[in-house]
Amino acid sequence: MHKSTTANISKQASTPADHVPLTDNQVLDKAAVILAHNHPSGIAEPSQADIAITKKLADALALIDVKVLDHLIVGDSVISFAEKGLM
Repeated sequence: MHKSTTANISKQASTPADHVPLTDNQVLDKAAVILAHNHPSGIAEPSQADIAITKKLADALALIDVKVLDHLIVGDSVISFAEKGLM
């Protein structure tokens, strides 16, 4: 049975949208990272370069059994690659 745990991705007051669901396997049994960076322009949409570097990092980390769970881009809003189906 896999219980669900959440990771707060905001230092502000949290809401359900501020949490990424994680299973026990992701928390206890595996090495994993969530990538994040900002877009000072305020436009959080991922660029082709963002998508390409995320794939390169995920491929490289997979060589040492580290899974990339998500990549967050912070601008005027927060965009999740996982939620957009880009992982």
